[in-house]
Amino acid sequence: MPVKHFVPYTPSRRFMTVTDYSVLTKKKPEKSLLLPKKRTGGRNNRGRITVRHRGGGHKRRLRIVDFRREKFGVPAKVAAIEYDPNRTAFIALLHYVDGEKRYILAPEGIQVGDTVVSGPGSELKLGNHLPLAEIPEGMEIHNIELYPGRGGQLVRAAGTAAVILSKEGKYAYVQLPSGEVRMILQKCMATIGRVSNVDHENVVLGKAGRSRWLGIRPTVRGVAMNPVDHPLGGGEGRSKGGRPPVSPWGKPAKGGKTRKKNKPSDRFIVRRRR
Repeated sequence: MPVKHFVPYTPSRRFMTVTDYSVLTKKKPEKSLLLPKKRTGGRNNRGRITVRHRGGGHKRRLRIVDFRREKFGVPAKVAAIEYDPNRTAFIALLHYVDGEKRYILAPEGIQVGDTVVSGPGSELKLGNHLPLAEIPEGMEIHNIELYPGRGGQLVRAAGTAAVILSKEGKYAYVQLPSGEVRMILQKCMATIGRVSNVDHENVVLGKAGRSRWLGIRPTVRGVAMNPVDHPLGGGEGRSKGGRPPVSPWGKPAKGGKTRKKNKPSDRFIVRRRR
């Protein structure tokens, strides 16, 4: 799906691109699957900013997306492909034969009217949700579980896909989009196919205002601040900061290691992404 370019009638329009939403089939979301979304502006329950450069942006409502796909053996028909403001991928509205409606991440290439099903023994078909043990090596997958029954946690961003490299014992060796190879239990479930909206990475915002629509506020460089505000601030005239890049609180930035100890799950990483 290509991105759309514009006639440059203003300077910002010259490089701006937007996703071509021609694949979407429904404009208004399913009301029964909506929740209100509170905006924090990057602040915690004490009102302190814990995440910088957040705030403003367009009002949103949460879509309840089914990452677990636990309705085993119940076929569902794809009723619509929709936009979700809370994620980069598109979502698909499913109508199950028992009357229930649910949203799932839309795989690339799925069409309205297609039938999908989840559970062991399902057909190897786009959008179906199966255990890793039943998916052949080399097939693209997404929405992968890390723990059986918890729901998909890996490979959910637009255009991403993972590949099963091999299987050994009770584990499958899965290569993630970052290049990392990780051992995952073969009992864990995954959805067949690549996540939709592949051209999302090619979109150029084009102007500062479009970042503000997304709730992203401006970032000020540390070297442009005063010494009281940032470790890199101050100096007569322009300076290089005088020390390696750090955060406002002195933690190494731009590649510096800040982790104190490895996680227990690190033993399942076969090859690092770097």
